[in-house]
Amino acid sequence: MTEEAFDVMVVGSCMTDLVSQAPRLPKAGETIHGHKFFIGFGGKGANQCIQAARLGAKTAMVCKVGKDFFGDNYIRNFKDNGVHTDFVGQTSDAATGAASIIVNNAVKTIFNPAPAIPDLDPDFYRVSDVFCCNESEAELLTGSSVANVEEACRAGQELLKRGCGSVIITLGPQGCVVLKARESSPKHVPTAAVTAVDTTGAGDSFIGALAFYMARDPTMPLEEMARRANEVAGVSVQAVGTQVSYPFKRDLPAELF
Repeated sequence: MTEEAFDVMVVGSCMTDLVSQAPRLPKAGETIHGHKFFIGFGGKGANQCIQAARLGAKTAMVCKVGKDFFGDNYIRNFKDNGVHTDFVGQTSDAATGAASIIVNNAVKTIFNPAPAIPDLDPDFYRVSDVFCCNESEAELLTGSSVANVEEACRAGQELLKRGCGSVIITLGPQGCVVLKARESSPKHVPTAAVTAVDTTGAGDSFIGALAFYMARDPTMPLEEMARRANEVAGVSVQAVGTQVSYPFKRDLPAELF
């Protein structure tokens, strides 16, 4: 294989989503009728990679899928979205959906601690150029309430103390807060109000877009990258599904590029 340079490389999970839509959640032991079922492509790492690719970044996915129907389909999905698949392995020892995470500190890294655990290894903070989490993850990691912008700023400062280069805490319709080491004041980056249909995967859309901007223009201020990533994620919540709701470059205003 010839050596290639990529804008974005994602190390993470691929999951096949089996989605049933129903009028309500069933009670324990209850059978109810659903009105729609579909199989989609998910997994936090794969979601982020697909969004970066759809915006125009040259991307590669590093993961492992099973030697099964879902694994074969997932590799085809990557190729259909222009994602490089030489680093996507297949195994007969496990079903699609199982993968391990490796952090490489030789490149610019975005670390997304999902699903978060309270006793996250301290090294993950120290090797993260951008540590990006949502409010519930920040709350679990810091042990403090993160329900508004002010509390998110306090939680972000605690995460910075643990060694992160920068911290972004996403707050859904409240936008996000951005904190950088060696800068005294956190910055609140609001987002435009939209009518949300399905917020599944919105955080991954945000991170995928952020990775795109970091690769495309490393000199762009982080808060401007976050503002644009907010706008991309805002489009994703206006349609049902995860990757299927992620916008392509052609779907977005030219000023985002």
